[in-house]
Amino acid sequence: MEVCGSAHHWGRELRKLGHDVRLMPAAYVKPYVKRGKTDAADAEAIREPVRCSTMRFFEIKSEDQQLFWQSIAHGI
Repeated sequence: MEVCGSAHHWGRELRKLGHDVRLMPAAYVKPYVKRGKTDAADAEAIREPVRCSTMRFFEIKSEDQQLFWQSIAHGI
């Protein structure tokens, strides 16, 4: 799954359902996109780098981690 604002939330929810969730930066996926920006094109592009043994993935943040970093970003 590409990392975005809600990716950590959905990653936690999908893990609860037993899925193996891995987050990757959108910049790593972009070179694999062969056509316009659609969900189908993104899914196809994500499939390729996931199989690559050198791909680096992000850890899914807990809710507390997300709240902490959001408070830092917004100066709270």
